[in-house]
Amino acid sequence: MDVKLEHDKNKTLVVDTPKALNTLLERVKKAQEIYSNFTQDQVDEIFKAAAIAANQARIPLAKMAVEETGMGIVEDKVIKNHFASEYIYNKHKDARTCGLISEDKANGIKIVADPIGIIAGVVPTTNPTSTAIFKSLIALKTRNGIIFSPHPRAKKATIAAAKIVLEAAVKAGAPEHIIGWIDVPSLELTNLLMTHKDIATILATGGPGMVKAAYSSGKPALGVGAGNTPAIIDETANVQMAVSSILMSKTFDNGMICASEQSIIIVKEIYDAVIKELTLRGAYILKKQERDKVAKTIIIDGKLNAAIVGQPAYKIAEMAGVKVPKDTKVIAGEVSEISLEEEFAHEKLSPVIAIYKADNFEDAVEKAYQLVELGGAGHTSVLYTDERKQERITYFAKKLHTGRILINTPSSQGGIGDLFNFKLEPSLTLGCGSWGGNAVSENVGVKHLLNYKTVAERRENMLWFRVPPKIYFKRGATDLALHELEGKKRAFIVTDRFLFNSGAIYNITKVLEEINIDYQIFFDVKPDPTVSTINEALAMLRTYEPDIIIAFGGGSPIDAAKIMWLMYENPDTDFKDVAMRFMDIRKRICKIPELGTKAQLIAIPTTSGTGSEVTPFAVITEDSTHIKYPIADYALTPNMAIIDPNFVDSMPKGLCAASGIDALTHAVEAYVSVLATNFTNSPALEAVKLVFRYLPRSYSRGSADPIAREKMHYASTLAGMAFANAFLGLSHSLAHKLGAAFNIPHGIANALVINQVIRYNATDKPRKQAIFPQYKFPNAKAKYGQIADNLDLGGKNDDEKVELLIKAITQLKKDIQIPLSIKEMGISEKDFNAKLETLVEQAFDDQCTGANPVYPLMDDIREVFIKAYNGEI
Repeated sequence: MDVKLEHDKNKTLVVDTPKALNTLLERVKKAQEIYSNFTQDQVDEIFKAAAIAANQARIPLAKMAVEETGMGIVEDKVIKNHFASEYIYNKHKDARTCGLISEDKANGIKIVADPIGIIAGVVPTTNPTSTAIFKSLIALKTRNGIIFSPHPRAKKATIAAAKIVLEAAVKAGAPEHIIGWIDVPSLELTNLLMTHKDIATILATGGPGMVKAAYSSGKPALGVGAGNTPAIIDETANVQMAVSSILMSKTFDNGMICASEQSIIIVKEIYDAVIKELTLRGAYILKKQERDKVAKTIIIDGKLNAAIVGQPAYKIAEMAGVKVPKDTKVIAGEVSEISLEEEFAHEKLSPVIAIYKADNFEDAVEKAYQLVELGGAGHTSVLYTDERKQERITYFAKKLHTGRILINTPSSQGGIGDLFNFKLEPSLTLGCGSWGGNAVSENVGVKHLLNYKTVAERRENMLWFRVPPKIYFKRGATDLALHELEGKKRAFIVTDRFLFNSGAIYNITKVLEEINIDYQIFFDVKPDPTVSTINEALAMLRTYEPDIIIAFGGGSPIDAAKIMWLMYENPDTDFKDVAMRFMDIRKRICKIPELGTKAQLIAIPTTSGTGSEVTPFAVITEDSTHIKYPIADYALTPNMAIIDPNFVDSMPKGLCAASGIDALTHAVEAYVSVLATNFTNSPALEAVKLVFRYLPRSYSRGSADPIAREKMHYASTLAGMAFANAFLGLSHSLAHKLGAAFNIPHGIANALVINQVIRYNATDKPRKQAIFPQYKFPNAKAKYGQIADNLDLGGKNDDEKVELLIKAITQLKKDIQIPLSIKEMGISEKDFNAKLETLVEQAFDDQCTGANPVYPLMDDIREVFIKAYNGEI
């Protein structure tokens, strides 16, 4: 066959030297640059025209390949050429490969496809035309140029295939030199092509040496590893189908498909039946002496004998001095060893196959595994079994390291896809993954020849406002709220000894008795609840099996009840896991399952500061190490919160001051947090206003001013609702560590650092911005100004408003008799400095730090600590 292009008269370039190759590369590069601007419609028209032309030339190209190489079967090569044109076109005809290929408008994501450039196409002697057609078509579909390096023994056939595709593409509008080839291939020119600066990637199909050279070129490469496909026939298989499928596959193009079966592994129960069926269907089972002769013919000096590749079975037998019928389909050697020394254990690329007997299914899989590891890692493996035996299929798939695991399928036709499973990508380049030293483990297609640009518009993650489903408030709310529990069976009450001894618990128990709910009381919660306390309560909980847990008290009983609830419903919880730091609570590594399947949690606070009744936070302390584990997960949010001011009228002044300033810090930090939203701003501002208005009265007058106590109780819950969803900031990071190091009540610790933190945050040009802010630019100073406005503090600009806010907080601390510096707490400078570096690092790593409006470096934290120690503002 003589294939000529209409424009050949103008093509004087013969690529047989490095200089000529460079000239070709320049031409293809210019063509590809032009082609890269083509539209999808233009590309699809070219792709179709090229596929049609290749399909129409399938017979003459097949004849040319067999004539030139002396390998294979014309009729089978016709099928391969047909597959490479028709099936590949049908698979990719609707694929979007130009420009915008997908868009998610809601989430602001666009995917734009760009060509990769010029491809170096290495073509094997076994498939010289079908591979050229396949690679040309997927290059055209993706707006890439391609230059082929044919195998020297098949150069005419490969060039003819490339010319036909190029001619049709140019007629359809493609640039003239979009496809090129080396006319006189050599190792030197192939290496030069693969390493050339203008080559974007390599599509390498060929022997192991060539594929390895492609991967060693320094260029991205899509190569194909060696195949040594084992086919298991187990005792549940349809023997006739299995044998016929294997023979159909193994005889296709005289066994040159790299996915074709190289060994049959037969479970011994059906061994004789399979041998009989093989013989019936045209296989020749070699006798021992014949097998030894063939073995020395197929592998010579440890390498496959190139003379047998693609030859009919009878000719290979003749080469070995063995006489078999001319119509023999396959010659088979029965062997037992799997090793480099066993010739039949290797890839043979011919109608020669090994047969192994297995003791059972597991032994068969082990033999298949060994054969794959010996010489076909990553390629293909086959199992013939009853398809209802899914456990066998799973076992086989898990054990074998192959990219294609075929079930009841002829591997030559099955491995290339579409024919026996239309969901398997049709391809003539079969990746073998890392097992076979390849970049991909799937069938290569157009998606591998594109660069993808992801256009990501700013879209921040969905936010939330999560609080207990029911929040009841007003004096006396406890009675009516608890009546909602009617119908429940058993309640477990968690409180502290003071509330139990004072009789306050009676306000809970009397209602439970009225609605016939049995109850038990655990009243041994101490400040900073420990694991041992939790375990003591859990022993009662698990025996009693309540359907309600009622937390009654300050932060400690509510925190303890949350942990008991968690351990009651999920006894395998590891505190170290769920206490793990997170950047986004929705993406944390260790999550707590939703709680409530065994019991509901009711929280009734008796102090006005922590807000724990509406938050997802709790703290548990390890007894032996005294390490505090902060647990944060929305699963810990109580099902009901009852905010009854009757329980806080008798709060002592010290607790009133500490809890009140804690509530203020919650509100202020939530308002300026990087996660603050419109939903958290309102309760935060309202809480701040209530604290400034009522905390001094609540502190000084106590129960004599029930309105002040009531309003402070609401302020605490409002602040809790805000920071439960906006989180906190650097004040709490410092206070957590300061309080633990020097035994300072948490609220007081916050008061000692809040002014310095406000000063640090109130800047329009922070040294470092927070990583995931809701604000579009730093705005902490403005937000502090808004707090000042909310308090009617005055000020002409944000700088003045920040000053007035700090002064107002300072005056508030004076009004409730809170020290203005860490030093005033009686902590010596020596003791403070001794722990300072530890405090700095721990505060930096505190969970609250990430939500601070300014991302603090450790030097910054150290400076804030020192100023707080000295009371400098």
